[in-house]
Formats: sequence, C-alpha cells, structure tokens
Amino acid sequence: MSSILGLRTTIYKVPDINAAKEWYIRAFETNPYFDEPFYVGFNIGGYELGLLPDEGSSDKSDNVLTYWGVENIEAEYTRFLEAGATDFGKPVNVGGEIMTAEVKDPWGNVIGLIYNPEFKL
Repeated sequence: MSSILGLRTTIYKVPDINAAKEWYIRAFETNPYFDEPFYVGFNIGGYELGLLPDEGSSDKSDNVLTYWGVENIEAEYTRFLEAGATDFGKPVNVGGEIMTAEVKDPWGNVIGLIYNPEFKL
C-alpha cells in the first residue's frame, strides 16, 4: 500500500484573480468555498481547484495536464469553448471508451477533460 493518498489539488496561476474567479464559476458551474485575494478554492467533485494570483511571467508550461472527469465530453468541451476557453486538443478516443480533450482558459492554463467509464472512486 502506497503512502501517497492520491490527487488533492490542481492550481492555476492567473494575473487577475477576480476575473478568473468569475470565469471558473461559469466554466465549472460552481461557486468557490474559499474566496480571498491570495487564493480562491473550488470543490470540484471532491477535488480542489485553486486559483493563485500570478504577478510573474505569463509563460505557461504544457508539460503537466490535469484532467477533470465528465460524462459527456463533446458537450463539456463545447460548453468550455462557449465560456471563452480556446481549443488545445479536440475530443479524441485514446483507447476503449476513454476520450480526452484539452482547452486553455483565458489566461493560457491548460484544462483537460476526460470521459473514462473505467475510473471509479
């Protein structure tokens, strides 16, 4: 048995935390449970999505992806685009019934979406 308990938090750095908070409220269809100028936290299906103010470089790395589970990947992908995200990877089958897609939020952070009927909590 591993001492690692599993994923807990994904944090996106944004230059305007208030604008990002409003966008994430719409995109994830939920309000934050923690809302301060230094951190905004959302509970997304039992996992933490956090926003941190980023006054530094606007360079974003694409080398780490977090995938948020969805039931209908085509519908959610489209909904994120309609909310102002940009395409970073259209929905694609990656094996069996598993499908993934990626979008970028208005600040360049990559948000992964995954439909995986095999994954059970």
